[in-house]
Amino acid sequence: MVNASFAGQYESVFKGRGMQFEEVREYTPGDDVRTIDWNVTARAGKAYIKRFVEERELTVILAVDLSASGDFGTREKLKNELAAEFCAVLAFAAIRSNDKVGLVIFTDQIELFIPPKKGTSHVLRLIRELLCFKIPNKKTNISMALEYIGLVIRKHATVFVVSDFLADNFKRPLSLLSKRHDVIAANVHDPAELKLPPAGLIEFYDAETKTIRLIDSSDKKIRKFYEADNQKRFQSLQGMLRSINIDCITIQTDKSYIQDLVRFFHIRHRRA
Repeated sequence: MVNASFAGQYESVFKGRGMQFEEVREYTPGDDVRTIDWNVTARAGKAYIKRFVEERELTVILAVDLSASGDFGTREKLKNELAAEFCAVLAFAAIRSNDKVGLVIFTDQIELFIPPKKGTSHVLRLIRELLCFKIPNKKTNISMALEYIGLVIRKHATVFVVSDFLADNFKRPLSLLSKRHDVIAANVHDPAELKLPPAGLIEFYDAETKTIRLIDSSDKKIRKFYEADNQKRFQSLQGMLRSINIDCITIQTDKSYIQDLVRFFHIRHRRA
């Protein structure tokens, strides 16, 4: 999928973003006058230019929510399985471009941190950790994970936060993290989370709180309320992300995410 579906798309979006500022030095004849730093020149009384170095590699951090709410799916995959596959595609795209990839697995605590490295064997380890991770009945704390990433990742990175975002009060740490890093939200969800099928009496089990509720899904009012409530939550998340300039890609258990990912790359490339 990496080679056939979006070869070059990843690199065009996340690489070649120009130059990184390194220092200022005094102007010498032959230097490009367009690089003169006029603020420093005015303060010093003589001409200084900005020096840049080309950014040749990128650091990608996959921050993956594998809490108990992800062990849900009414189609071919569970949400956590879809998240693992999505991260695998991103990781392979990154090493294809000679970038470093790191992994943070979180629930209501940091379960695993693997520092960024290059290479196929490293990526295969990340994927193995994602697929084999099993800690049942864990809750979600997105704020804690974002604060942790801000502490351990000091160099500028592209951070994919992969989660169903069934949590509260993470807007501020998300906004703060985006000041230093390029943060992208990947919202993982299942169609049944947005629309309830008319299937009679259904037991709803909350894997994170261990509570059970019996719902009569044949009742149109209940289905309508369920759909409206979940649409409101989904739209609220989208609105919050837009308000702090965080890009979001939605991936669903009932369809391929590849075309959505390619479209997302195209949009970012045009904007850049």
